[in-house]
Amino acid sequence: MMGISAQTTVVDQQEVRTFSHEEVSEHHTAKSLWLTLGSKVYDVTNFMFDHPGGEELLLQYGGKDVSEVMKDPVEHDHSESAYELLEEYYIGELAASSVTASAVDSEGVSVLKKRTTTTTTTTTTTTPVEPFIDVTKPMLVQVWFGNFTKEHYLKHVHMPRHAKGSAPIFGNPILESLTKTVWYAVPMFWAPIWIVSLYLASQQIGLPATLQLLPLGVLLWTVIEYSLHRFLFHVEAVLPDNRVALTLHFLLHGIHHYLPMDRLRLVMPPALSVILGIGLWNFFSAILPKEWVYGLATGVIPGYVGYDLIHFYLHHGRPFAAHLRTMKSYHLDHHYKDANLGYGITTKLWDRVFGTLL
Repeated sequence: MMGISAQTTVVDQQEVRTFSHEEVSEHHTAKSLWLTLGSKVYDVTNFMFDHPGGEELLLQYGGKDVSEVMKDPVEHDHSESAYELLEEYYIGELAASSVTASAVDSEGVSVLKKRTTTTTTTTTTTTPVEPFIDVTKPMLVQVWFGNFTKEHYLKHVHMPRHAKGSAPIFGNPILESLTKTVWYAVPMFWAPIWIVSLYLASQQIGLPATLQLLPLGVLLWTVIEYSLHRFLFHVEAVLPDNRVALTLHFLLHGIHHYLPMDRLRLVMPPALSVILGIGLWNFFSAILPKEWVYGLATGVIPGYVGYDLIHFYLHHGRPFAAHLRTMKSYHLDHHYKDANLGYGITTKLWDRVFGTLL
């Protein structure tokens, strides 16, 4: 990297580079972006465009210390998992004379002590990392053979990580392709099905009645969205403590919480959405007249498509509308602060009704 004339020191028998404040401050652009947290130096260039708060905020603090802003409730009070994620980008230490006063005040030191113990010399002892999943290797087999307890698994799967590209789940290229879905595949797949539903509903109950049921179908989808997220994807409270249950949980939703910024695993694969769709169709057909089910489907389908696209946008978009900006912050808090609250993606309505509001 440019402008590095780093010294080295030994940390747990590993060499650690030491940088001056001037050297760190040179790395403040999108081409090379470094940050400091107290005495520790991080190269976040590869993470910049996946930063949940947007790359602009990281660029604003390029080459600077982020101890204060990371605990600022007005800006965004970062969770413990954010600090864990930051450790993946650790590259070295500030020289003792370069640590800024703002980074070592009494409150700042208490934050740093959670993660590192430093002295006024260049000797550092880092906190041991508990074993979990290596994102460079097939992950599902690691969960299966990891012999993790439920407590250990849930603790770590809800500590978001970042991987370059899409981390392997199975290792087999064919199986891997079935787990990856580009966002635009969702409307392309479901648009013809929606057209057929609209036609069949119009034949069964007429177009005017169909158009009346359509908005009810959209509202119904928001209930389904909340229920699936809370009672199917987040079953941690009743999840059995065995490797079968943990592996299924990881495959269904755990991987999304472990790697929330994976662009190819943010929308539901068509095969899985069809399975869920058939289940919902059979359920509602058993309790409602079939013509009503056709009519409601004309709203449920676009409701689902909108949900999937909004979910992708909340992770990787730059919302222009106030509601989407609110939901982006809300959903990312679900990932980075408390996975047991905030199940709504498109709306907070049902979180308010059922008392799970973040």
